[in-house]
Amino acid sequence: MHPAQNEECSTYGATSSTAHRNRLIIVANRAPVRLSQDKWVPAVGGLATALLPVLEKQSGLWVSMAENDEAPETQHFPEEKPAFDILRIQLSEQEKADYYSGMANQAIWPVAHYMIQHLQLKRSYFETYEAINKKFVDAVLSGYREGDYIWLQDYHLMLAPQQIRSIHPEAKIAHFWHIPWPAMEVFRILPWARELIQGLLGSDLIGFHIEEYVENFLDSVRVLLGAKIDGNIIFWQGREIRVEAHPIGVDTAYFHKVANSTTVKRDADLLRSQVGTDFLVIGIDRLDYTKGVLSRLLAFESFLQQYEEYHGRVTFYQVATPSRTDVGSYQQLKREVDEAVGRINGAYTRGIWSPVRYAYRTFSQDELCSIYRAADAALITPLRDGMNLVTQEFITATDHGVLVLSELTGAAHILPESVLVNPYDQEGVMNAIKIALELPDAEKKERLSTLKERVNRLDVHTWADGFLKSMQEG
Repeated sequence: MHPAQNEECSTYGATSSTAHRNRLIIVANRAPVRLSQDKWVPAVGGLATALLPVLEKQSGLWVSMAENDEAPETQHFPEEKPAFDILRIQLSEQEKADYYSGMANQAIWPVAHYMIQHLQLKRSYFETYEAINKKFVDAVLSGYREGDYIWLQDYHLMLAPQQIRSIHPEAKIAHFWHIPWPAMEVFRILPWARELIQGLLGSDLIGFHIEEYVENFLDSVRVLLGAKIDGNIIFWQGREIRVEAHPIGVDTAYFHKVANSTTVKRDADLLRSQVGTDFLVIGIDRLDYTKGVLSRLLAFESFLQQYEEYHGRVTFYQVATPSRTDVGSYQQLKREVDEAVGRINGAYTRGIWSPVRYAYRTFSQDELCSIYRAADAALITPLRDGMNLVTQEFITATDHGVLVLSELTGAAHILPESVLVNPYDQEGVMNAIKIALELPDAEKKERLSTLKERVNRLDVHTWADGFLKSMQEG
C-alpha cells in the first residue's frame, strides 16, 4: 500500500459529523456501488441492499477489490452527504487470476459445493490468496479505530480474520460465510484446509445460513484442529468463538413494489401472450455448474417424452446469466446447455410452439420480476446452493406460482412448503413439474401464502440487524 494512501486512509470516518464509538468496517470482495450514467449509485441486491443503510447510520468503511482501473481507490459515499468511505484494492491481472479465479473459484468453490470434479489445485493459488487477504487486512487496519466492528464476508477472505487478530488482539471481528460449508470429509480435500479454518477462527463470531452448515463447520474444527467445542462455542488459543445460523433473505419491500408496478405487470402479460401456451415454467440462474441448469433441461426433455398431452401447452423459459466466462468448466457448461436447448427444440418444436426459450444474458430486476409474475412454476433445482435467493424473489413477486425446489439448497430448510426434489433425480424432477402444473388452486394458494409469510420474516434487513446485534452483544 502506498504511503500516500495510508495518509488518506487515516482520515476514514471523518466525513461524519460525530465520531462514532462503534463504527462498522465491512470487508467484501465487491464494492457496494456501481457507476450508472456517470453517477455512483448503490448496487442492486445482496450485501449492498442490506448493509449500505447500516453503514450510513453507523459510519465506517467498506473495503473491496477494485472492479476495474477506472474505479477510484478511495471514495466518499453518498456523494451528496458522505456518511462512510469505500476503499478499493488494486490487483494485477495475475493476482486476480490466482486469488479470485484460482483459489476462490476453482478450489474453495467446488469443494464447498461438493463438485470436486471441477477442482483445480496450485500452490500459487494459495500463496496469492494469502497475500491478497493480507492486502485487504492492510486496508482495514489503515482505517481501523479501537472499538470498530470488523465484518468480513464470504470465502474470498478466510485468512483475514486471523491476520487481523495477530495485529490487534482486542479487535471485534465477525465473518459471514455465504455458501455451503461441506461435510468435514469433503472440506479436508483442500491441502490448506487447516490453515483456512484457523484463519476463520480469528473471528469472535462466524455466521452461516443454516444449522447444517454450522454443524459441518464445527465437525471440521473438531476433527481437523482438535479444538474443544461446547454447543456452538469453539475454544481455541485461549479465546471463545461463537458459530451461529443466520438465514439471509431479500429486500421484500423492494421486490413487492417492483413486482406490483404497472410496467412489470404489463410486461408479464406481454410475455404470456408471446409464449402463447397454457403454462409457463421458468428457471433463473447464473450459468454455474452448481445450479443444475443442464440436469433441469434434461428433466424437462424427459417430461416432454413422458407426457405428450403437454405438447404445445407448456413452455420452459431458462434465463442464464453469464458467469466466470474465463473458466474452462463454465465454457464447457455453456456448450452443453446450448446443445441441449437446440436438441430439445429440434425434436419437439411444432408450428409456432418451441418448448424451450433460452436467454443467455444479464437481466434487470424489473425484467426478472416480469418473468416471475408471468410464471406458473419456477424450477430452482441447484445441485448444491448455500441459500439461493432467487427462490425468495420469486415467492415475493408471484401471485400464483408454484416453487419446485432442490432439497440440496439452504432455502429448502426454510421453505418446506415448496415442491421439494432431489436435483440428481431427473425422473423425480420430471414428475415434480407435472405435480406443480396440476396442483389444485386451493393448495397452490395455501402453499404460497405460507411461503410469503416465511420470506417476509427472512427480510435481508432483518438478517443484517440480527447478525450485527449478535456481533455487538457477544
